[in-house]
Amino acid sequence: MRIVVLFLFSLVIGRGHAQELNCQVSIITDARLEVTSVEKEIFDQLKQTIYDLMNTTQWTKDKFKVEERINCNIQLQINEIPSTGNYKGSIQVQSSRPAFNSSYNTTIFNFQDDDVQFSYSRNAVLVYAPNQYRDNLTSILAFYAYFIIGMDYDTFSLKGGTPYFTEAQNIVSNAQVSPLAGWKSNEAGKRNRFYLVDNILHQLFEPLRECSYEYHRKGVDMLYDDKIAGRQAIFDALSKLNKVAATRPNSVNTLNFVQAKRDEIKSLYSDAELKDKNEMVNLLKRIDPANASRYQEILN
Repeated sequence: MRIVVLFLFSLVIGRGHAQELNCQVSIITDARLEVTSVEKEIFDQLKQTIYDLMNTTQWTKDKFKVEERINCNIQLQINEIPSTGNYKGSIQVQSSRPAFNSSYNTTIFNFQDDDVQFSYSRNAVLVYAPNQYRDNLTSILAFYAYFIIGMDYDTFSLKGGTPYFTEAQNIVSNAQVSPLAGWKSNEAGKRNRFYLVDNILHQLFEPLRECSYEYHRKGVDMLYDDKIAGRQAIFDALSKLNKVAATRPNSVNTLNFVQAKRDEIKSLYSDAELKDKNEMVNLLKRIDPANASRYQEILN
């Protein structure tokens, strides 16, 4: 379904196939961290290795043309080097997709994972093997590859991302043997990889997935033809999140979605009537009351 829709978005040139992701990778280190020239060289290798894993692995059975690849970014921050070859830090994962008939790209997923710990040595290669937990970094990256794909497919067809969220959940299941953080339900807080995918596949979060589909297909993709109708569809889609917020307040998935869309909504409503702005602000405040002041900026 996703490929069919993307075909309609543009003229298809050529017959070559590409993998699913167009992933840009960067590695940064904490300013307080002393990094040797050897470690800098290892980080350069690590950057290329992550790039190769994300962009050359065939994550699905679908065939993507180059222009159909999912644009995404991974920024790995190294905060600690507890010992040679061992690293702790965080990873910022972002993905977007184009709006119909436009050069505009809408953010789909923007998440910072603070539970990143891994080992890496010079010339090591990361290879994902389904149904295996081989090392923490490969499993983390594969998890986000499937989560990115699932989120993208959900914007093109209702719950179209289910097979890929299921793959991400399998990675979580296989990682239960790991003593490292980010994989388990009993960790402090509910902002980890376990809950990201467990929530998205739970029946209680179906309104969120309906919201994602309608926000993009009936809202963002319609803005070129009818901005007012597209804006109304976006409001109607976000209204579905009231139910999720009532049953699972402050869930990582819901907050992540609305916060990723905040700047987009602000821009979209810049020329809206004050009544429409107020309705949107009040809706977002109900969904994410902790960030009420930030949504207030939409009125400016």
